Amino acid sequence: MSKFEGTVEEIIFRNDANGWTVASFRLDGSGRTSAVGVLPFLAPGEHVILDGELVEHRDYGEQIRVNSYEQTRPETKSGVERYLGSGLIKGMGPKTAKLVVSHFGAAALDVLEAEPQRLTEVPGIGPKRAAMIAESFAAQNEARVTLVFLQGAGLTPAMSMKVYRAYGDQSERVLRSNPYRLADEIEGVGFQTADRIARGMGFAAESSERLRSGVRYVLAEAVNRMGHTYLPEDELAERAAGVLGVERALAERTLRELVIGGQLVEEEVDGARAAYLPKLHQTEVEAARLLLERRDQARIAAEAAVDVEREIADYERDEGVKLSALQREAVTCAVGGGVSVITGGPGTGKTTSINCILRVLEARGAVELCAPTGRAAKRMSEAAGRPARTIHRLLEYSGEASGFQKDEDDPIRADAVIVDETSMVDIFLLRSLLRALRPGAKLVLVGDADQLPSVGAGNVLRDLIASGTLPVVRLTEIFRQGRESHIVVNAHRVNRGEYPIIQNRDTDFFLERKESAQAATAAVTELVRRRLPKYLGVDSLRGIQVMAPMKKGALGVLQLNNQLQAALNPPGRDKPELARGESMFRLGDKVMQIRNDYDIEWKRGGEEGAGVFNGDIGYIVALNRAERALTVEFDDGRRADYDDSMLDELELSYCISVHKSQGSEFEAVVLPLLSGPPLLMTRNLLYTAITRARKLVVIVGREDCVRRMVDNNHIRRRYSALAQRLRAEAE
Repeated sequence: MSKFEGTVEEIIFRNDANGWTVASFRLDGSGRTSAVGVLPFLAPGEHVILDGELVEHRDYGEQIRVNSYEQTRPETKSGVERYLGSGLIKGMGPKTAKLVVSHFGAAALDVLEAEPQRLTEVPGIGPKRAAMIAESFAAQNEARVTLVFLQGAGLTPAMSMKVYRAYGDQSERVLRSNPYRLADEIEGVGFQTADRIARGMGFAAESSERLRSGVRYVLAEAVNRMGHTYLPEDELAERAAGVLGVERALAERTLRELVIGGQLVEEEVDGARAAYLPKLHQTEVEAARLLLERRDQARIAAEAAVDVEREIADYERDEGVKLSALQREAVTCAVGGGVSVITGGPGTGKTTSINCILRVLEARGAVELCAPTGRAAKRMSEAAGRPARTIHRLLEYSGEASGFQKDEDDPIRADAVIVDETSMVDIFLLRSLLRALRPGAKLVLVGDADQLPSVGAGNVLRDLIASGTLPVVRLTEIFRQGRESHIVVNAHRVNRGEYPIIQNRDTDFFLERKESAQAATAAVTELVRRRLPKYLGVDSLRGIQVMAPMKKGALGVLQLNNQLQAALNPPGRDKPELARGESMFRLGDKVMQIRNDYDIEWKRGGEEGAGVFNGDIGYIVALNRAERALTVEFDDGRRADYDDSMLDELELSYCISVHKSQGSEFEAVVLPLLSGPPLLMTRNLLYTAITRARKLVVIVGREDCVRRMVDNNHIRRRYSALAQRLRAEAE
């Protein structure tokens, strides 16, 4: 990094939300250049010292990319006048600034700071306006001092702005009293960052603030990254001791203090003491209670069963289909119960069952169709021939502050709700949906229990089935098989622990044999760019999805995204691009939202809403390099704007992880498989990847890797007590 000293001449652009600024800058002793970075309170006329690097922008030429900066007061009359008239200070425009400087000269800033009441000496400034100017000037100074302190503590300018927006003029007090609050309360500040700041401020390794924050951090990471709803206390203490670098006894003592203080909840689960974050404990307890209440609210009369059989027969006649015994049981169960679960693998007739259930239930009242993601809802709508919505839209989500508008006080206006892809539903979404069902309404949950579990916390579908407390129908007969669909046959073979049938002619499932990562990467690129679009008549970006078991490595998500971006959307003079960390976003890129953001506003035609969710895939349709902003249009037509502070919520998605593919279906799936860690290369993961394809699966790599995955039936345990709660409550 280098130091650049000079004067701000003009603010060309500023994003007030995150402080991103483009400024014209005159270097001391040399010419002009531009400075770009998070410079929230920089104003024309100021003399500053920039810490950054000189770069050559393809379109805008030489720029200083700023990492941090120091401000010094303007000393000349012209500098003071330009600063005061910059618009940063309320009640002070260029004309007033000129009058103030004419009266007080270069000492105007000293007057504003020490004797602001003297502003009334200036013609045209009365006591009320003088007070407004003084208050705004003081606030600006205070903000500057705070940001200097935050950056001095080790926060980046962008993160300093986040902290300042959260705590305002209390930021320094918060950090000095307990910097670990940042990890608990500020999105994007992890424990390691807070710990580094705290240690720099002299907090001891065994301070109570550090120990408590560390234990909560370990438990929160288990929830957010692994999907657990709790951790056994022994495991939590062991993990926390390792992260904190302290004796286990100290971690155990801290855990007990957190339980006593109500910051964690302790309960016995499966014969061991379990530690919960309070919010998760409450959610799991409430979900179990509501499920059983729902189960017991709706009972079918014995004579009505005859009507269901007749209605099934009518459906079979009208649609020209014949339901299996299990499908008939699924329909009867759904119509007769308050809550019912229908599960089965690909090709087992879940869609036909849903359509029959829909018809029978609609004869009795209003029915809503929904799914966890936009893609899944779109597929459900196409299969049912009527609208389906995401669960969030059904519950009328309106941002994190307001949450779901539909709840027990304003329930969904439906007599039944059918949910598809329930394996993706986490414990929080289940609880919210149960809250919003009106008394007597039926809930039908459909999904494949053998898929990977939800990204969010909980193991909902498997727990509901394992509890033995709810009516469950497992569809097992395969209707699409043989020459019609090797995808379906092989998915079931893999799920049973049998090797897939691999034929490279006249099939929808084949293996492109490659022995090296380099050869596999070249084959994947060629398949996506030329061979498969020509063979299937689909678009490279919208019809084909590359998936990988892991993020890193030569055949990981990150590397394949770089390769595929270069092949499918190379740089061009008509394609503006924007660097963000190690990624380069370019107009036309395929991208994915990687975390739930309930506050992002979107538009679709005349419709407006909020919320973009983990796994949503879209395309960059507009990009403004100067403003460091872009617009994404998602598969369901929603358009959302992203500024610089939000770009870390997006990733390229030419290749995605298998975990992120849940709930989606693609015309073709390309799956590179050479090798990988046993914890990732599992039967469950291979099964999930295969079932995401509608028309074609191409595995690129080695057959022995495929066989090892089939043989590896390791399923990482996900700690969740929903099944146990249901059994205990039902007794």
